[in-house]
Amino acid sequence: MVLTDTHTHIYSEEFASDISQVIQRALENNVTKMFLPTTEVESIAPMLQVYGMNPKNIVPFVGLYPGSVTSEVEKQLNQIYPYLKDKRILGIGEIGLDFYWDREFEQQQIFAFEQQVQWSKENNDMPMSIHCRKAFEEIFTCFKRLNYKSYNGVFHCFGGDIRQAEKLIEMGFMLGIGGVVTFKNAHLAEIVKQVDLQNIVLETDAPYLAPVPYRGKRNEPAFIRQIAQKVAEIKEISIDEVAETTTHNAERLFQNKVPF
Repeated sequence: MVLTDTHTHIYSEEFASDISQVIQRALENNVTKMFLPTTEVESIAPMLQVYGMNPKNIVPFVGLYPGSVTSEVEKQLNQIYPYLKDKRILGIGEIGLDFYWDREFEQQQIFAFEQQVQWSKENNDMPMSIHCRKAFEEIFTCFKRLNYKSYNGVFHCFGGDIRQAEKLIEMGFMLGIGGVVTFKNAHLAEIVKQVDLQNIVLETDAPYLAPVPYRGKRNEPAFIRQIAQKVAEIKEISIDEVAETTTHNAERLFQNKVPF
């Protein structure tokens, strides 16, 4: 069995004291690939440091997270853009829109998101890791304005409804399913039940959103196994099938050019 964590922030300070053990536990639990999206230019150096520890198992992304966007958004993007020429960088993220708390930088977020989607297109449909919170209609408006025929990426920590899920899948996206699916009364379980496994990838979003029975504790890639088990229960299939299919789906994001 081979598992893939398509969204984890193990370069963050929460892992500073035991990052080697965290990676080792992931490998012991058959998590052979971990995607590391960044949130702003300052997080790129620590992310690459973790990548350097284990390049075989780490997949580096760079991007400007909506919550990191400021009034100087063009400067922020100009600092990140050169990293796309670095051969180690394989994806764009964590990008997106987030209007959960406020809309102070709404136009700047939209500008940053659309620019980074264009980066993906300019770089042979480089995979995107997209964050969307209280912003689905605005996201769809952006896609309509960009007017590309299809896209390549994951809607990380998917929290929308089935209509939104189907629309994203039709556009070429996969849905990132994490620890929330294990929570009691989570509507996400119903989405997972209705969506074909071919359109799902697994993630932890570590250190956040640890699955049951670790809820409330620091999350880590090794816990992807609990998420896979829950998806298997919902789908009434084996965890081996979930692992194999979702890892293959993650591999397809890179047009099978990255060995998994």
